[in-house]
Amino acid sequence: MKDYPQAHTLNESLTTSSLDFSLSAGVCGCCGALRPRYKRLVDNIFPEDPEDGLVKANMEKLTFYALSAPEKLDRIGAYLSERLSRDVARHRYGYVCIAMEALDQLLMACHCQSINLFVESFLKMVRKLLEADKPNLQILGTNSFVKFANIEEDTPSYHRSYDFFVSRFSEMCHSNYEDPDIRTKIRMAGIKGLQGVVRKTVNDELQANIWDPQHMDKIVPSLLFNLQSGEGTESRSPSPLQASEKERESPAELTERCFRELLGRAAYGNIKNAVTPVLMHLDNHSLWEGKTFAVRCFKIIMYSIQSQHSHLVIQQLLGHVDANSKSSATVRAGIVEVLLEAAGIAASGSVGPTVLEVFNTLLRHLRLSVDYELTGSYNCTNIGTKIIKEHEERQLQEAVIRTIGSFANTLPTYQRSEVMLFIMGKIPIPGMHPMLPSTGSGPEGNRMIQVMLLKSLRQVTCGFQTTNMLTALPNSFLDPLLSFALLEDAEIRLLVLEILVSLIDRHDNLPKFSNIYIYIYQHLYRHIYLCSKEQSSVQPHFEKLYSLLALISMELANEEVVVDLIRVALALQDLALSSEETLPVYNRCAVHALSSAYLNLISQLTTVPAFCQHVHEVIEMRQKESPYLLPEDVFIENPKIPKTLEKLEGELLFQQAKITEVLGGSGYNTERLATPYVPQFTDEDRLSKRKSVGETISLQVELNGVKVCVYSPVDSVGVEEQEKERRRQVVEKFQKAPFEEIAAHCGARATMLQSKLNQIFEITIRPPPSPSGTITSSYGQTQSCSVPVYEMKFPDLCVY
Repeated sequence: MKDYPQAHTLNESLTTSSLDFSLSAGVCGCCGALRPRYKRLVDNIFPEDPEDGLVKANMEKLTFYALSAPEKLDRIGAYLSERLSRDVARHRYGYVCIAMEALDQLLMACHCQSINLFVESFLKMVRKLLEADKPNLQILGTNSFVKFANIEEDTPSYHRSYDFFVSRFSEMCHSNYEDPDIRTKIRMAGIKGLQGVVRKTVNDELQANIWDPQHMDKIVPSLLFNLQSGEGTESRSPSPLQASEKERESPAELTERCFRELLGRAAYGNIKNAVTPVLMHLDNHSLWEGKTFAVRCFKIIMYSIQSQHSHLVIQQLLGHVDANSKSSATVRAGIVEVLLEAAGIAASGSVGPTVLEVFNTLLRHLRLSVDYELTGSYNCTNIGTKIIKEHEERQLQEAVIRTIGSFANTLPTYQRSEVMLFIMGKIPIPGMHPMLPSTGSGPEGNRMIQVMLLKSLRQVTCGFQTTNMLTALPNSFLDPLLSFALLEDAEIRLLVLEILVSLIDRHDNLPKFSNIYIYIYQHLYRHIYLCSKEQSSVQPHFEKLYSLLALISMELANEEVVVDLIRVALALQDLALSSEETLPVYNRCAVHALSSAYLNLISQLTTVPAFCQHVHEVIEMRQKESPYLLPEDVFIENPKIPKTLEKLEGELLFQQAKITEVLGGSGYNTERLATPYVPQFTDEDRLSKRKSVGETISLQVELNGVKVCVYSPVDSVGVEEQEKERRRQVVEKFQKAPFEEIAAHCGARATMLQSKLNQIFEITIRPPPSPSGTITSSYGQTQSCSVPVYEMKFPDLCVY
């Protein structure tokens, strides 16, 4: 055979190939009958001109021969491989394409036991193409491998390896070919190749485990690289029906489908190996700070894996937060934001068996961030001391708090109650929970921890619903929570009010009372009253107080509660009028507005016409003469209040006697209504005027030193100056009077109460004769009908 110089272009190669084929046929033609039949059948599928393509009739003969004599299949594959290697070396690419097409057809047609040896020849040829430096050959080899990957083999293979293909396809995914169109085709071929490897090996127990780190560390970063490359244009993930042809063929879209398929096939034990390379890729390329791509990656992960495995991803993210405890705040915030998104996607209960451990980890990083913010720096083993940016730590803290709330939303009620108790146990409370150790931050550090943990508790209580408040919220939770309502710190008091509102609002009534417009019990009443007295209270505090009163009316109301709430509202009016209280003008006007708004609400809820009329008359009079006593002029951006508040009296005030009279006619407890509400002060209230944690501790030590006394001299001096004289006398009477005197006093009150009850029972049990006579119940029994006098219908002769 005469040798021809190698062609430098595809057309020259094809011409040379034709000449070589003609000469070859001429020289060997006389000996053709002596060659093995399978070789003659293989040679016949190649035309003289490669542009004519595969000779289909001869290809059918070769396929029939392979099916009839399967023992020859491995020889056919070896001979085709030999020809393909020779054609690649001689740059006869037309014949290369024909050989690969023939191999593909034989693979699709033959599924006998001898297919393994044929596959080895096939994979050898695919490897030869992938090793070539021509992009078209690489793409050709990849396409053949993808077709092979979709074939389900009947017989297992014990010695086949795909390590080379994983490495080569991963390399193609990172192609930097100069021509952008060719570069895109090479990358897409690499992605399809990886997808084929996964499909071929993931369910074959005899193959090397594709989930091993040595393979995942190549496959996953290659996919993420292409997913990130198309992030700017492929962020919306269109459906196949809505996307254009170009979008469907983009590397980013193809990568996402491949990544989802890989994750969807992951079993319980493989989740960690699949997610760890994602975390490492985001670390190595500093992708946490931008957080957009990181969030997108984990959205794909959470939506693709089986739902019962979601908690494994959550645990890996929590562990990664721990591993990055000395990283910058932006990196930690990015991981926490991803955790937030993952928790929102995860199914209910997917936090896993260690629920409290999840919250403990988040609270620990919240505490760590507060320490970093207060100290201004921390020591890092790699880069030494690192300076902290306060605003970045604040962003991290808010992200952690939101994440705590997101996790809580996935829990059932009983577990959420446990989490609330767990967080409450972490809050440093003087006298209840010990102060947390701090790195030199002092009282300010404890205050910041209190604020952050209360914010976390507020997030957990959002949407909390329970059928039994007493079991879900025991005293061990409510007592320390309410103790914060008496601190001078305005921010802490507001957080406590918001938490109480969230807990009581079980039917989403809060939006109806979010703003004040005109339209539990003793423990709670006392704190509401005391919160209204604080001089540092501003508009949000009064709005939350109104919401709290309104929600108690809606959620917990009965006749006794309504009476007590009206007494509290009237007591607030007295508080604003009192000259003994050193309240600013704004606070006095705000308390008046709060009282009027709530009385207007409760009057409409009770539906007693005379009560509504009295409240409306007072409001109308205030609108004419003193609008600064109504919420419309007080709870606005620029309150319209006078510099000084003149003495109020007469028709501008709600009259307790009038309200008692009109409600008594409707069956309400007149004696209780007529008794002004006086909060009972405790030792806890006497410690309420505290400005720092250190001051609180010192006061408690003093009190513990004189435990046998009700008041210590230091405590009584500051408190008794601010209390009304009448209240002081009542307290002292019960403290110092002999037991016999107190018993006699209480007995007299009980006798008077019994007398009133007897009068009421006399009226209700023996009603006056009614013109309406009797009524008959649905069971046929006759019942007396007691009709109020003002509803009786008298004969015309009796009316004058």
